[in-house]
Amino acid sequence: MATKFRPLHDRILVKRVDADARTPGGIIIPDTAKEKPMEGEVIAVGSGTRDENGTLRPLDVKAGDRILFSKWSGTEVKIDGEELLIMKETDVLGLIENPQPLRKAA
Repeated sequence: MATKFRPLHDRILVKRVDADARTPGGIIIPDTAKEKPMEGEVIAVGSGTRDENGTLRPLDVKAGDRILFSKWSGTEVKIDGEELLIMKETDVLGLIENPQPLRKAA
């Protein structure tokens, strides 16, 4: 990414992970029938949130984590021609441990 972007506070910058274009049976799914993936990779994170005492609490996610989020989470933005999402950490449903390697589309 040529432009430097740093989310503020409890926000994170996420790149959607592309879903496989084929079903397990080999049927190719056209772009018009695909749903937006609800899985992504964290690109950047904000500094964290402040509690009632003013103490900074860092976020649980970090850059490079694979996450699962709800379908309508975040705000879509385009940075350097790349479609990304900015969302709050509370929109993250969980971390994906030991993610499967991404398959190349045929």
